Amino acid sequence: MSNSTHTPMRTPLGRVRGLGSARSGTEHFFVQRVTALANLILAIAFVWIVIRLAGASYAEARAVIGHPLVAVILLLMLLSVSIHMRIGMQVVIEDYIHKESTKVLLIIANTFFTTVVALAGAFAIIKISVGG
Repeated sequence: MSNSTHTPMRTPLGRVRGLGSARSGTEHFFVQRVTALANLILAIAFVWIVIRLAGASYAEARAVIGHPLVAVILLLMLLSVSIHMRIGMQVVIEDYIHKESTKVLLIIANTFFTTVVALAGAFAIIKISVGG
């Protein structure tokens, strides 16, 4: 049987997902693009919030950030930016660090760093939004 008539031994789901031997390259590519689009949309809302708060007092700023819609927008932006940052840095680490042990340590550190940034930011937004 020639290759032109040979059907690959992959499931339809595997072909759609496009997962290669590493099983994550296509997924990272897709998530990176989705978070980039989300960041663009959320950044527009974020800029509007910042403009709204320009010259506002501390009490006014807390009131705006405490509004549920604003808090959700800020939390979504924080989540999207953190995921985007983690994947972007992981790609840089994987591409430019060649020593396997260093690569693994840096990927772990990258994951911890982005998680801490996201959790600290989420804590601050939630604390402000519930009036704590």
